[in-house]
Amino acid sequence: MSRYTFIAAVHLIVEREREILLSRRCNTGYQDGVYDVPAGYIERGETPRIAAVREAKEEIGIELSVDDLQFIRVVSRLGTDQERFDFYFRVLRYRNEPRIAEPDKCSEISWFAIHALPLEMVPHVRDALLSIFQGGGAYSEQNWQSKSR
Repeated sequence: MSRYTFIAAVHLIVEREREILLSRRCNTGYQDGVYDVPAGYIERGETPRIAAVREAKEEIGIELSVDDLQFIRVVSRLGTDQERFDFYFRVLRYRNEPRIAEPDKCSEISWFAIHALPLEMVPHVRDALLSIFQGGGAYSEQNWQSKSR
């Protein structure tokens, strides 16, 4: 019997004046051409908050500390390949202006009104954001209804 494993990722909600920062994915092999929040996998030895700080710098060039993050939600999600846990954090403050820090993985960054997210988004991220902005709780599940019980 194999040991249970899952994939864990962090997602950053960077806001300004009721807008959210999104980046257009490219050359990654996953959802290329659509928008996403800055995000990435939690690496061995990292907490979710430490991973969020690292991903913020790697993807959009902003600097922050773990105290600059507010936990918003965790999503238990059945992905196409295996179970996943997605941690969502609101960035309360940061240093440096957001920019494309990984041009090989991102073709543009743009600010979007929170009430007018683009349809061309990573579907599970769009669903989570809509729920968060509508006052959803700190925990949700996605795609589990398709798994036989």
